[in-house]
Amino acid sequence: MKNQMESGLQKIACNIRECRREKGKTQSQVAEMLNVSQNSYSKLELGKTKLTVIRLLAIAEFLNINVSELLI
Repeated sequence: MKNQMESGLQKIACNIRECRREKGKTQSQVAEMLNVSQNSYSKLELGKTKLTVIRLLAIAEFLNINVSELLI
């Protein structure tokens, strides 16, 4: 079960990265909006840090997309 959860988090992280790139935003821009360092945000996109629901919603709002796009 843990491996499934980790692979799900990896998929979400990948979706965030892809959507950010499609919207023409940099990691630094998203990191600034989240009030975290660019390094911390990079780890989030790599699936190396856990993502909170609040941050997931904030990223979706910043990228002007529905949060479901990040979860699929």
